[in-house]
This record gives sequence, structure tokens and C-alpha cells, in this order.
Amino acid sequence: MSEHTDVESVERVIPAPPEKIFELLVDPERHRDIDGSGSVKDPKGETERLKLGSKFGMHMKIGLPYSMESTVIAFEEGRTIAWQSRPPGIGRHFGGGRIWRYELEPVDGGTRVRESWDISQETGGSKWLVGLEGSRKRTRESMTKTLERIEELVKA
Repeated sequence: MSEHTDVESVERVIPAPPEKIFELLVDPERHRDIDGSGSVKDPKGETERLKLGSKFGMHMKIGLPYSMESTVIAFEEGRTIAWQSRPPGIGRHFGGGRIWRYELEPVDGGTRVRESWDISQETGGSKWLVGLEGSRKRTRESMTKTLERIEELVKA
């Protein structure tokens, strides 16, 4: 049995400048376009360009519809953005808290994009559930698809 950390990451070199990729990440209206899991549907509420401290919501669906509220917790223009997501209302006391982080590094041939999923601050019993190997594997596969989608969108 392998030992797990609370963070899963995937990375890909995308033949585009970091600024072009970053513009997709800071636009909540585009999150459904880049989402490799198919669970992100439509933004809920404000859809202004994200910055440190921004709060934004998303309508989601994995089997059943639900929503998440996120807060941007790390931001460096053109290089890093991270948000922490929780269910709205009372649901936030029973689960949520995972962090999605994108780090962009200029390299020969484009930009190395690293997407990370961090469950170290997941609350309630949900950490155990999302930490299961099946969930981790699906998350890695979805993040890989997300980076593929980002590449397709910035090439267009």
C-alpha cells in the first residue's frame, strides 16, 4: 500500500505564454470550459476577474446538482492562483476546504502549468472520503484533462 500525502499534482508544458493561460484561470465564466471532470457547470453570482480575496460560486453536478463557494487564497499575477472551496451555508461545517492551485512557470517552448489538489484543510468526514484512492485517481485524471483543455483553448 502506498503512502498518500494530502496533495495531488499534475503538470504539462503548454506552448503558450503564461499570461494567456492565466487569463482563463482568473475568469470564472471560463471554468466550465477548462474543467476536465465535467462537474463544473455555471458560475453563481459575481463573475468579475479573480484577485486575492475574491469570492465566487459555482453550480456543480456529480450525479446530483450542488454548489460550491470559493475564495481566492493565493494570487501572483500571471504565475499563481489558488482558491479554497466549500459548500454554502451550513454545509460548510460538514465538509469542504480543498484547495485548487495553478502554478505557471515560463519554460523553453511555453509554460509549465502545475495543477494541485490539496485536501489538507478538508473538514468533517469528507477528507476521508475524498482521500480514497479511487477519488484520488479520478482527480488526477480530471486534472490531466483540465490541462489538456487549457492547451486546446489557448491554441485556438
